[in-house]
Amino acid sequence: MILAIESSCDESAVALFDPGRGLVAELVHSQVALHGRHGGVVPDLATREHLRHVGPLLEQLRDGPGFSGVKEVVVTSGPGLAACLAVGVAAAKALSLSLRVPVTGVNHLRGHVWSPFIPVHAQAPADFPEALAAALPHLALVVSGGNTLLIRVGEERALRVLSSTRDDAAGEALDKGAKLLGLGYPGGPLIERRAAGGNPAAFDFPRGIGRRDELDFSFSGLKTSLRYLLEEMTPLQVEERMADLCASYQAAVVDALARKTRAALRQGEGGYRSLGISGGVSNNGALRAALASEAVKAGVEYLAAEPRHTGDNAGMIAFAAWTDPAGCDRSGVRALRVAPDAAPA
Repeated sequence: MILAIESSCDESAVALFDPGRGLVAELVHSQVALHGRHGGVVPDLATREHLRHVGPLLEQLRDGPGFSGVKEVVVTSGPGLAACLAVGVAAAKALSLSLRVPVTGVNHLRGHVWSPFIPVHAQAPADFPEALAAALPHLALVVSGGNTLLIRVGEERALRVLSSTRDDAAGEALDKGAKLLGLGYPGGPLIERRAAGGNPAAFDFPRGIGRRDELDFSFSGLKTSLRYLLEEMTPLQVEERMADLCASYQAAVVDALARKTRAALRQGEGGYRSLGISGGVSNNGALRAALASEAVKAGVEYLAAEPRHTGDNAGMIAFAAWTDPAGCDRSGVRALRVAPDAAPA
């Protein structure tokens, strides 16, 4: 049994994972409503909320499934907000000493990379090694509030970053776009909701870096284009065209992500067997449909993280520690530190 803690940003989360059964228990305390009042995540408030809620969540696990079968404590050690990460790391170290089991640091982005495989394991835990081998090499698209990455997972489970964003992440672009439109936070779901019934071709927004052989993403130009457009419109015009604005803006984000993913699949020269999507932005219905279509065209298996594992959660951290042990930090209680912001090597 693996006990996991996640506190990288604005979600306090704990989980218990049994390799023979899957996720036994998962608990999450969300801070979305709190930060929504401020238009985005406030680091000091996020840290305070972790201090208030990580302990009670662990108590619920202890009083429920219990810790008797725990053989390892794992915790997100980066990237994320340093003070928030420190709360989780401190709790993990204390539990490691109390339970007399090893403590392991896990890269948050590795958790996202492996999260689409959680349902595969749940279907048949005993057959998972064979199912995983059949899906590798794997192309992972990680799209969250702070990260946009294409990552190759090789047959030996080694991760290699193929591309990232040169400026804003896809989630940032959606949040900032929603703020410009006066919709609030978090922006992605609000834009998707208002885009329903809108014309995605009504406004011609930029798609980032246009070169087909270039895999890096860029979303800052999209945000700037929306700002300039809104400066030319009256408040009434914005409200009247809100559905079209949201649909067109969302389409620009989705199209940019789908184009770069398509290019990565082609550059793999048939070397991929599966395509996965994860991260908070992957809940977007248009994006999921677009990536599923790219997988069909490329003739590869399509794997999408379940909605409960797209945001910050401890289940994916536990699963990554078990699936990808070589990529984790097993330096021990004394040496485990909060890692700087970095993508998985």
